[in-house]
Amino acid sequence: MTVRTRIAPSPTGDPHVGTAYIALFNQCFAKAQGGQFVLRIEDTDQVRSTPESEKAILDSLRWLGLDWDEGPDVGGQHGPYRQSERADIYKKYCDVLLDAGKAFRCYRTAEELDMLRTQLREEGRTALKPSDLALPEEEVAKREAGGLPYVVRMVVPEEGTCVVEDLLRGTIEIDWGQVDAQVLLKSDGLPTYHLANVVDDHLMEITHVLRGEEWINSAPKHKLLYEYFGWDMPVLCHLPLLRNPDKSKLSKRKNPTSILYYQRMGFMPEAVMNYLGRMGWSMPDEREKFTLDEMLEAFDIQRVSLGGPVFDVEKLSWLNGMWVRELEQKQLADRLQQWLLNRDNLLKVLPHAQGRMETYSDFMPLVAFLASGNLPLTEESFASNKLPLDDQKKLLQFALWKLEVLRPWTKDAIFAEMKGLSKAMDIKLKDFNAPLFVAVSGTTSSFSVMDAMELLGPDLTRARLRFAVDLLGGAGKKVLKRWEKEFAALPAAEA
Repeated sequence: MTVRTRIAPSPTGDPHVGTAYIALFNQCFAKAQGGQFVLRIEDTDQVRSTPESEKAILDSLRWLGLDWDEGPDVGGQHGPYRQSERADIYKKYCDVLLDAGKAFRCYRTAEELDMLRTQLREEGRTALKPSDLALPEEEVAKREAGGLPYVVRMVVPEEGTCVVEDLLRGTIEIDWGQVDAQVLLKSDGLPTYHLANVVDDHLMEITHVLRGEEWINSAPKHKLLYEYFGWDMPVLCHLPLLRNPDKSKLSKRKNPTSILYYQRMGFMPEAVMNYLGRMGWSMPDEREKFTLDEMLEAFDIQRVSLGGPVFDVEKLSWLNGMWVRELEQKQLADRLQQWLLNRDNLLKVLPHAQGRMETYSDFMPLVAFLASGNLPLTEESFASNKLPLDDQKKLLQFALWKLEVLRPWTKDAIFAEMKGLSKAMDIKLKDFNAPLFVAVSGTTSSFSVMDAMELLGPDLTRARLRFAVDLLGGAGKKVLKRWEKEFAALPAAEA
């Protein structure tokens, strides 16, 4: 048997370090046994999936040094490798389940589902079962005749225990009472993760599924689908989740999570890969610095520790420093040039700096913030702005929420969002921009903050806004919830 693993990222945002972590372990597991590693794109969320996000995922994984044998960019005999291009395949297998009575069409409306969930909570239950969702036959016929939308859900046991075997965790028992009648096919005809995952893994001959432990509770649904189809289930291996230093689940609110952030900050890809390799795993000799090839040679999945590995940027910086200091000076010069100090970047910056220059020596002070990480700001840096500090903090948080979902990242798009937000918050654009100038450029006397944000890129811009919010005292959970409600209630034309 040829070992085959896969990674199936969703192109709905920035490439996450958690995705890279899972991809690294899948590649190492397969290659250490002479197997193959597959990348496929889970783009069935047509509203949020974008080609730009897919490209960013592929580019960032390759920047780290990862590679795959099959995928949307390299092809292979099990394609297509984008789920949006496999809709007919999923429909075919969904029909198999419907014909066998293992799935059913659910015509329940959103309002009815909300009422059912409320009722379940009152009864102390969490999972919607087929019996909860059932409608009288005449009502089903009426809704079907009316052409009303429906989803296809799987039939799941009402009671009992599902036993799942895990490569690292051994036997896991999950009460069927916690498992709902999962939607398999959405009303738009595209599958959910659960159906697509099982069908794709089978057709692509995946033998081992290494994924995050957040998928443990979904394992019964997947095991049941394999049984319904009469297929052998791949070996499951649920890896520990990455954690913040405070042991909470890794999140962008507490840690930069985008791979592109670390690339733009000037981390070496070898060091980031090295650090991800240490997330819950260690070399036999316990050394901290190692290459991808060395990890592949020594890889043993049983060396994975189930304790939540902590992703600590300070520790990563320390490790990156080891890598930087071991470079020959000519190599370091080449790396710096590739990173930022190249002609292409210079030509992007000069249109904004040239009009402010009298001598060449004016150039570096004007643009130094573009080659920096977090700026040396204090609360006093914002004190001269017109708005009170608390209002500036709220403004920066609202701007961050806007920019976290902005695609594409261009000056015009950024300006449109910020102008709309300033109008929605009833703040003059000049006063609105002032804290943005300080947070992004370190001063209000820099060139256009919109130009600066475009040049910095989305990841470093967002990181600086988060840093500024924290610098101004941050916001507790209660304040954030209140702000989230205010943000959601902004006039529709602007929000």
